[in-house]
Amino acid sequence: MFTKAFWKATAERAIRTFAQSLAAVLTAGATNLFDVDWKAALATAGLATLASVLMAIGSSGLGRPGPGLTETTEPEAPAKPATATATPGTEGAAKPAI
Repeated sequence: MFTKAFWKATAERAIRTFAQSLAAVLTAGATNLFDVDWKAALATAGLATLASVLMAIGSSGLGRPGPGLTETTEPEAPAKPATATATPGTEGAAKPAI
């Protein structure tokens, strides 16, 4: 929880949560942007964002390192390149001409 990567991932999650919850309130509660109760919409999005940040902090000591229970902030090891392997017993066999 005390790493830069944790807070960067948490901030990204908070921004996504704010945008998604604001979009949900705007599309569900009004027919156009002039009819929106902006104070209520922003308060709802802010509360959802606060809940997201608190959940990240609360779950920081559980599971894998990261702001969520299934996320990680550590990069995975790069995939190893595929290498051609010979079939056992054919190391000295001549290759056909193409």
